[in-house]
Amino acid sequence: MIRFQQVSKRYPPGIDALSIVSFEVAEGELAVIAGHSGAGKSTLLKLIAAIERPTGGVVLVGGQNVGALKRAAVPYVRRNLGLVFQDQKLLFDRNAFENVMLPLSIAGFPPREAAKRVRAALDKVGLLEREKALPIMLSGGEQQRLAIARAVVSRPKLLIADEPTAHLDAETAGDVAQIFRDFHQVGVTVVIATYDAALFPEARRIILDHGRLTS
Repeated sequence: MIRFQQVSKRYPPGIDALSIVSFEVAEGELAVIAGHSGAGKSTLLKLIAAIERPTGGVVLVGGQNVGALKRAAVPYVRRNLGLVFQDQKLLFDRNAFENVMLPLSIAGFPPREAAKRVRAALDKVGLLEREKALPIMLSGGEQQRLAIARAVVSRPKLLIADEPTAHLDAETAGDVAQIFRDFHQVGVTVVIATYDAALFPEARRIILDHGRLTS
């Protein structure tokens, strides 16, 4: 599903976020990207999602070299990819239903089918009864679950998340971690960057230290 081949990423003025990183994540696998703050975890996820391009090496996702894609092709690739950001990037002027509906509207789904998918995604994360609530009315944990619902509403084969349990209390973090496990158990490939790898003891760990792969 994912293959990094001697991948490096350098930001001006000569800061190496990743240095000669090589690994693979198999289809259907649950993998955790672990490491200290600034280790390169977020950069690695951005390369998978074609948000960033590698300075050197090759990033393959589903057999496709995402680092060499033309910009016009990137949105089509992301339709098979669910993204959960640390800051959630929710639209606070739209309710929960409308936030989850957004990627389906952009993709041109028929309204009736889209509505069914939205409610199924909200139900999966335990927010169906709050579909009319604005994000500001939701707790931090509920906002994170809403972001997950939006990421999976297109039923992607690959789900990646950047510190999805950051700033959550231990109980809520455990609940959010279980949602990712549930998707993994139905065959979705899940890659999570987290400072708390203990939340996913069964996952394979890919450990970074100052941009280099250590395990």
